[in-house]
Amino acid sequence: MGETPSTLDELARRAGKWLSLSAAAPERHTAAVVADRFDRITWRDTYEQSAALRELAEELNGRYAHAYGRSHEEAHGRPSARPYDHTTDLLTDAFLAAYKVNPRLRERAEMDPSRLVNHQVVTSLVESPEFAELRRETAGDPYAAAMAVLAQAAALRRMLERSRNAQAKAEQARKTRQDAERAATAVAEALQQAADEPGESNESDGADETGAVQTPDAADAVQQAIEAAEASEDAAREAAQSAAQALTAVAPGIRVAARAAAATAAEGARSEAALMRAWGVGPGELERMPFDRRARLAERLRTGRLAEWAELIGRFRQMADGERARKVEGAPGELVGVTLGNDLSRVIPSELANLGLPALRAVFAARYAAGELMLYDSQGEQRTGRGAIIACVDTSHSMYEAGPGGITREAWAKACALALLDQARHAGRDFVGILFSAADRLKVFRFPADRPADVAQDLDFAETFLGGGTSYQRPLSAAGALLEEEFNDAARMRGDIVMLTDDDCGVTEEWMRGWNEAKHRLGFRVFGVAIGAPRVAEADSVLDALCDNLRAVEDLTDVHAAADLFRVI
Repeated sequence: MGETPSTLDELARRAGKWLSLSAAAPERHTAAVVADRFDRITWRDTYEQSAALRELAEELNGRYAHAYGRSHEEAHGRPSARPYDHTTDLLTDAFLAAYKVNPRLRERAEMDPSRLVNHQVVTSLVESPEFAELRRETAGDPYAAAMAVLAQAAALRRMLERSRNAQAKAEQARKTRQDAERAATAVAEALQQAADEPGESNESDGADETGAVQTPDAADAVQQAIEAAEASEDAAREAAQSAAQALTAVAPGIRVAARAAAATAAEGARSEAALMRAWGVGPGELERMPFDRRARLAERLRTGRLAEWAELIGRFRQMADGERARKVEGAPGELVGVTLGNDLSRVIPSELANLGLPALRAVFAARYAAGELMLYDSQGEQRTGRGAIIACVDTSHSMYEAGPGGITREAWAKACALALLDQARHAGRDFVGILFSAADRLKVFRFPADRPADVAQDLDFAETFLGGGTSYQRPLSAAGALLEEEFNDAARMRGDIVMLTDDDCGVTEEWMRGWNEAKHRLGFRVFGVAIGAPRVAEADSVLDALCDNLRAVEDLTDVHAAADLFRVI
């Protein structure tokens, strides 16, 4: 039975709607954060370097992944550009939101329906005040952004768990939308087939000048395709509405969880940044550090004794920076009398007068060589040294003893030594850390001024503990030998030795004579710090006899007890 022209015209009109839908299906995105090629390369490289990220993605995919059916691209004969499950897409978005300097989110209408939950999660993260705090530490730093994602892992699991139903409905909406798009394509194919069939001679059968519908069978096929497309469109609309309602229901919980996740990640990022700063690792060095090495370093700093010392070390370094800022090089101080020496800038006028008499010039030269010229003596800060700074740190068993605040004597001594290491680097001087205990236990760490800082060596120095008793002679002899070597190699004098100990011990007279001779010849100074043991700094102690400058520290929470060291060294 043939169709009337008016019916055929109506079919053609109805089919035209589906033709336009088939031809202009909008592109749907699986990524909520807009990213360029370089952003995607950064994510891929970071993902490949981070075993923790890959393990998290695998876990989430195994727990929350669903079968979606073919993607929009596959439905149209094109391979999918994103082979990941929605959980990995969520990790990608969370990373890029933390990493990009100005992250921009896509509109919901641009998203693939199955990624609307991801879009809600990322939107909730980005819009939270806590996330703005987080990005101060992570923007432009792939490692920090990756660590932020890992810090949010527990919250991401909770959000995915709460949104299971919404995700299932979103996936159903995606499937029905794909079905509707395929149905629209079927209408186009039916119309094309009808147009390709040969028409009949009877004009009443519906043939027109365009040949849109030529036969009753072709019209029936178009009619069926249109009805299927209408049904699919209705199903897609209902599925989309159901998914939207489910997402609206879980959105408040997602927002709360997102704020908590951002706050946790921000605190972790701040703590790690502070930990790195405390150990003298600057942002520039971190950016140059390979991902796996930086991860190992962070793990090392977060565990064990090093984590406990970070706050103390940070305070020491901050104090030392302040003392350096106060120091005025070459300040004469207050004149208090006359002393002997060879500093020509402080020679008194009567000595200079000898240079005007030819007969006395030889006498002046001899007294200068012997260091016996009369000089103005001043009260104030001494001039800083130019040779190496050597910190001799006692690591005998008694240094394990804790003082106020639970800080051990060892922690205070090594924090002070690390601040002296900074002092040496700031002044372009070599630094040597000598760990000692009994006479047969000694370990030397050399930090030349002409080599880049190596935080791993800093940590080795801080972590090494020898145990045993205490001997002064061997570490001080080693320090003197190093200053002798420096003088022979580079003609540098006026080194500084800092002795950090909590115990007193004897030295032989023969050793003491050799020590004083080396001290006079090389012009080095010795500073002593008696840690938690005031008796070691008493006037008749061995340490007092060895040192030019000695102080006792009883309150181990007080880093300012050593402040003057950083003005005069």
